Amino acid sequence: LNFAKIKGLHTAMKSGLVAAEAVFEALHQGDEGGRELTAFTEKWEASWAYRELDESRSFGPAIHKYGTVGGGAYNFLDQLVGGKLPTLHDTTPDHATLKPAAECEKIDYPKPDGKLSFDKPSSVFLSNTNHEEDQPCHLKLADPELPIRDNLPTYAEPAQRYCPVGVYEVVEDDAGQPKFQINFQNCIHCKTCDIKDPAQNITWVAPEGGGGPNYPNM
Repeated sequence: LNFAKIKGLHTAMKSGLVAAEAVFEALHQGDEGGRELTAFTEKWEASWAYRELDESRSFGPAIHKYGTVGGGAYNFLDQLVGGKLPTLHDTTPDHATLKPAAECEKIDYPKPDGKLSFDKPSSVFLSNTNHEEDQPCHLKLADPELPIRDNLPTYAEPAQRYCPVGVYEVVEDDAGQPKFQINFQNCIHCKTCDIKDPAQNITWVAPEGGGGPNYPNM
């Protein structure tokens, strides 16, 4: 992702093209697999996409460290000189920045009006996401009991909020007890859960059959 442009599809496509070139060259030279494709790293670092991302590497950390105004000024100068200012870093993992629910005020979100704001099911529909329902869930929990045991009382189980398409829900079971439910069919592969879960309990793995979002008009 080029944070300065909020665009990443072009760089993702370029990285895929570079990977394909590296694989093709290895096969052409008789490589039967099993070895590290060091040519990919070399080709990637020589590409325009690497240079573009390198020049905007400090954009996010600058905003986080100096705020909107100060970070914006830093980034303006950094972009002006081609990313040559000192590199800034986010040293705290994203999952470690969550505050306990008791320290936060409850947000009263207005109902979506269908014009400027929309509900999650409508957005999932637009993404054309599809996974075969009889395949194994591709969102793995290291400890299946942790969401209800730890995350729910401490963080009000944040997965049901940070997931943009309602994959994670806390529902009641037949005995009226809270249950952590994963609607993996809705997953659009953003991997927010893999990154943001405070206990790093969720791991995203590739689903079967190439399932996932399909944006036909892009």
